Amino acid sequence: MKTKIELLENRRAGILLHITSIPASTGSGYLGQEAKHFIDFLARSKISVWQMLPLGPTHFNGSPYQTLSVHANNPQFIDLAWLEEKGWLVRDKYKPALAKAEAYHDARLKQAFKGFCQHASDQEQAALIAYKQAHQHWLDDYSLFMTLREEFSGQDWQQWPDEYRNRQPNVLNAARERLKEQIKQICFEQFIFNLQWLELRDYATQNGIYLLGDMPIFVATNSDAVWAQPHLFELNDDGSARFVAGVPPDYFSETGQLWGNPLYRWDEMKKQGFNWWIGRLQTQLELFDYVRFDHFRALESYWQIPADAETAVHGEWVKAPGRDLLSAFLDRFGSLPLIAEDLGIITSEVEALRDEFDLPGMKVLQFAFGGGADNIHLPHHHIQNSVVYTGTHDNDTSCGWYNSLDDATKAYVDEYLSNLEIDPAWRLIRSAMASTSRLAVIPMQDVLSLPSEHRMNTPGTIENNWQWQLDWDQLNDGQTNHLCHLVCMYGRAA
Repeated sequence: MKTKIELLENRRAGILLHITSIPASTGSGYLGQEAKHFIDFLARSKISVWQMLPLGPTHFNGSPYQTLSVHANNPQFIDLAWLEEKGWLVRDKYKPALAKAEAYHDARLKQAFKGFCQHASDQEQAALIAYKQAHQHWLDDYSLFMTLREEFSGQDWQQWPDEYRNRQPNVLNAARERLKEQIKQICFEQFIFNLQWLELRDYATQNGIYLLGDMPIFVATNSDAVWAQPHLFELNDDGSARFVAGVPPDYFSETGQLWGNPLYRWDEMKKQGFNWWIGRLQTQLELFDYVRFDHFRALESYWQIPADAETAVHGEWVKAPGRDLLSAFLDRFGSLPLIAEDLGIITSEVEALRDEFDLPGMKVLQFAFGGGADNIHLPHHHIQNSVVYTGTHDNDTSCGWYNSLDDATKAYVDEYLSNLEIDPAWRLIRSAMASTSRLAVIPMQDVLSLPSEHRMNTPGTIENNWQWQLDWDQLNDGQTNHLCHLVCMYGRAA
């Protein structure tokens, strides 16, 4: 089945940098001029792909893989300077401390909505109405969910009063009326995010940059999706999960990873023609040119863990209707602009599903140097229809990874990657660029040769993750020019 995506018709290079890693003066507001400055850097380096992590509003730990919505975007990303330029927000030179940045940003967005209502043109007012109508299928539930969440002091929806938890129609209708001003605010924020994102995407397109997103396969229990459509998930009567998602013991953890996401009732989803999934992918394709499908292997079989388990060790594999879902995507979209994150315990059945739909999989060079010459991540095993990474958002930085190796493994890496680079991160970068994989993606931390304290995430932990930000002073012309040289030398300046 030929569904090859345009992204892999030519050799390309990309940079992995989440939007929260863009420098921001107040700790938020990442969609402004600094994001365009990053696109300028990509263009100078002949990089044609910018990969980032999911954009949804996050919970307290900031994980973009545990969001409050599968459709909504994080309003903390909105650029306040843009709102000032529109005349909807009075300029403010105050710069809050990082710990107060989120509250400051929220307050400024409320001021901006008042300014919009007072000063926006008829055309701009009409655009907001049109946006709300076009996205009503998710925006109604999301805006009510978020206002109720605030009213109930941030509690998970499973702890709300029964009539709200169980979505009694008369109670929800009364809440919509009572909270209508807060609901309008939330809709406005999603509208503004969309306007700013479209400007950023247009700027990327003008510079020949594709945007590559990331869609987690599972959703958070405390999210609008689970609250609004509980019949699509494996839940108890009180809304808690009966089983949760995760992975068995692997490279990252001896006890596996216990993610805690509720599992799907695939029978119900299939009965509805996978409309929930189709709508979810549609949302991502409105933002991105292509999407990485995180934990793709769960489309063939997923690791089902009892909800009361303390670790992920005592789970079991359960079959999933991945072929039916991908076929539904193909029928709806005509092609599959997807990259399969096929890391972890991958069986021949998972590979067959990926290959039946001609989806590119992933190779990670940090995984290549264990298990001998038959390790599939070693460059001599790469294939064209794949994406090679030095490391992912879950890996240590390449310098940190190399420095943690024992002497024997370091010697193996040195011999296998014997090239002109002295720095260990750049040895991996050059090897990725030389790979036969059509797309090579490099985390920005590796371009900067940063040590372990700059890693983005440590799987199995909830503290000190998702916080790394780029400092432009870390980047110099020598790094940019050398990156450009390697991109051009290995035929990736598409």
